[in-house]
Amino acid sequence: MTRSVATALDATVEKSSDVALQVAVAPSPGLTVRDGLVVTLDGRPLPVTETRTHTGTRMHLLRAPAGRLSIRYEATVTGRADPVPVTAAEVWEYLRPSRFVESDRFNDVAGELFGGVGDPARLLSAVSSWVGGALSYVPGSSGPMDGAGQTMDLGAGVCRDYAHLVAAMLRARGMAARVVAVYAPGCAPMDFHAVVEADLGGRWQVLDATLLAPRQTLVRIATGRDAADTAFMSSNGGSVVLDRSEVFAVVDGELPVDDLDSLVPLR
Repeated sequence: MTRSVATALDATVEKSSDVALQVAVAPSPGLTVRDGLVVTLDGRPLPVTETRTHTGTRMHLLRAPAGRLSIRYEATVTGRADPVPVTAAEVWEYLRPSRFVESDRFNDVAGELFGGVGDPARLLSAVSSWVGGALSYVPGSSGPMDGAGQTMDLGAGVCRDYAHLVAAMLRARGMAARVVAVYAPGCAPMDFHAVVEADLGGRWQVLDATLLAPRQTLVRIATGRDAADTAFMSSNGGSVVLDRSEVFAVVDGELPVDDLDSLVPLR
């Protein structure tokens, strides 16, 4: 399988700032990634340093003076990522409550809703289906500081809100779950997309309660506890305003049909 992805971000740096980008395809055995990142300020190239987080996320760091910031990234991804076993450290990391996945608030409600689901594979399906039915996908309905609790109260949100609520329910039922930012061929509206990976028998399986894109086409960008770890752009020590964001993601040939009853790893 070959997938082509691209990102165009334009921002105004109002005050000199350190900027961290997480837009590049994450490396994985089995994948061949040919990509390029170009960052300019007022038309002049800016130096960028690449580093990696403990989850393998590629983070690009730069110092941006005041001016017009332009970020362009594109990649061609071929092959399928090899399955990676879940480590004991990851289980504990992704069982704990986090900033936007406050799973300790969901122990009672998750028990009421899913306490009778004993089979782990059925739990994945039950939680994803419930969240997909309980929420309405409404762009602009949620704020960047909303966590799973606010999402459940509101009953609406976008992909990150769906992912946070799915992860909260799973963690509350004792299943490790993490949030993944992805490129999603077939997604409509096209944008950066957020899904969940859950530990099932020592393997990560991907869940997408929005049903906006086939899980088989997804390309990993960033992995973490919640959206705080997977943001495509962050700034520190200054002021940066995002003016425009465009995302492109396609797959060669026809889009696959996602069988919602099947287990799908993110590859």
